[in-house]
Amino acid sequence: MMHTLAAMLLAVDVGNTHIVVGVFDGDSLVADFRLHTDDRVTDEELGLVLVQLLGRHGVEPAAIDAVVVSNVVPMLSRTLEQLSQTYFRRAPMMVGPGMRTGVRIHFDDPRQVGADRIANAVAAHALYGGPAILVDFGTATTFDAIGPDGDYLGGAIAPGIEISHDALVSHAARLARVELVAPASAIGRSTITGMQSGIVFGYVGLVKELVARFRAEIGDAARVIATGGLAAPMAPLIDVIDVVDERLTLTGLRLIHQLNI
Repeated sequence: MMHTLAAMLLAVDVGNTHIVVGVFDGDSLVADFRLHTDDRVTDEELGLVLVQLLGRHGVEPAAIDAVVVSNVVPMLSRTLEQLSQTYFRRAPMMVGPGMRTGVRIHFDDPRQVGADRIANAVAAHALYGGPAILVDFGTATTFDAIGPDGDYLGGAIAPGIEISHDALVSHAARLARVELVAPASAIGRSTITGMQSGIVFGYVGLVKELVARFRAEIGDAARVIATGGLAAPMAPLIDVIDVVDERLTLTGLRLIHQLNI
């Protein structure tokens, strides 16, 4: 079935590791997918891949009424603008400073807060209220504190679990890559299970400690919302997580777009 209704929004969240794409028909997410980020890709290459993937999800490019983009990879900004014009005949709305978001940013320099983190804050407050703590499992694992009124209070940035794994392997000659899953016990009885314990359970501890410190500062009632590519496999191991919403950023982009049209 091809979606060809008017007023469709293409939301694109460009991260350092993945590009997450969603299509909204009104408030409904009708398609979403992710692809690897390559900062050397041309607008033609990325545009063709997007069109092909949209087609697999039954979305015609001609049905796209608007494009909104969150991008933390500056080298891809021009590429995204060009492909939007070429393939969707629309100038993209690039989320950034000066846009209406409904979020007051309590940061020394608000321009330093990534567009994806602002989109997450907008969506989290709209969907789940406040106060809230957002944990985004991406290239980095970011923690964001959202006040009762939706204010962005600040956050923390830790190396992502995959970055930690890759750094360990690259700096230790006798250690090879392992699958990042929880072993049967914390006490590993092989190099593989020892690494899995240290990385996976160690990461669980990192998240729980930062959540505890955030709650001590903004209140124990703060809900913990996890998002990002590794949220689903990690959340069952972390009992402080209340909600997993892997499409939080896309929803935030939709809401920001609505505020700025």
